[in-house]
Amino acid sequence: MLNNIFGIFSKSSPSVSVFHDFHRPPYGGGNQFMLALTAELERNGYKIERNKLSDSTEVCLFNSFNFDSRKLLTSRNLDNTLMIHRVDGPIDKYRGDDRGVDSEIWKINQSIANATVFQSQYSLDAHVELGMQFQQPTVIENSVDSTIFFPSKKDLSNKSGKIKLISTSWSDNINKGALVYRWIEQNLDWNRFDYTFVGRSPIQFKHITMISPVDSASLADILREHDIFITASVHDPCSNALIEALSCGLPAIGARSGGHPELIGEAGYLFDDKKDILGLIDDLVDNYQQAQNSIKVPTLSEVGHSYMRVMGLKTLNDH
Repeated sequence: MLNNIFGIFSKSSPSVSVFHDFHRPPYGGGNQFMLALTAELERNGYKIERNKLSDSTEVCLFNSFNFDSRKLLTSRNLDNTLMIHRVDGPIDKYRGDDRGVDSEIWKINQSIANATVFQSQYSLDAHVELGMQFQQPTVIENSVDSTIFFPSKKDLSNKSGKIKLISTSWSDNINKGALVYRWIEQNLDWNRFDYTFVGRSPIQFKHITMISPVDSASLADILREHDIFITASVHDPCSNALIEALSCGLPAIGARSGGHPELIGEAGYLFDDKKDILGLIDDLVDNYQQAQNSIKVPTLSEVGHSYMRVMGLKTLNDH
């Protein structure tokens, strides 16, 4: 539908502007996705202008509030550029504070956006519940680089040794699940399981193996060494950590919160109470192959093509 609204640009390879505060990895799920998406646009033949609009720019993707808004709003070619807004959150709910970030995101959306990309249906619905209607909204999930995050098939029925659990987070926000991971640590049967946490945590665990943030390739190797992913983050719109784990072939147990139900689907179980987690781990071990076969993660190419359709751009398949 958005394709019909905006049309396809006449040029074969227009300049595409991406406004985002890029960081060298490892640095947060949103940053990881924006790096991957930008690379996918380049793979499709588009010249990427990072954090600038030039006279040749025809379309601009700007990310949530993670960019220099003053620079964007004062760009001279703004009125002649198709503006696509990728929206996260609700941020205040996700962070557990009331700084009004979501209101500021909504205001800039109303001011300059032609269309909006939400990362999950949860995120879109949660904003609507807050009374925020965004310009031409659509939902496109995140994805990861499949040359890095790819599965290794396992069969736990023939596994010797302990079942390996893992959680990851690049943020030490308490809403990322650290208190639940500590509860698991205190109640887990360590004769049957090992448990690893990769990333940053506000809590120092005693028995869980803690690994500092690593680059994507190293993280993917670590994930493939494990069997089950656990995420207890709440109000997370589209967890890149969860997508990375699923992409590496790990069925998941997740909090029934945010976008987790959309991502996990039949590839694991959801919990409402942390006391249910240990039983769900046993259930997942018993039904491991079925859950692993149910993993569904859109490829980066598919996600990139969805963004390009919203942005009015041709894909390699269209040329």
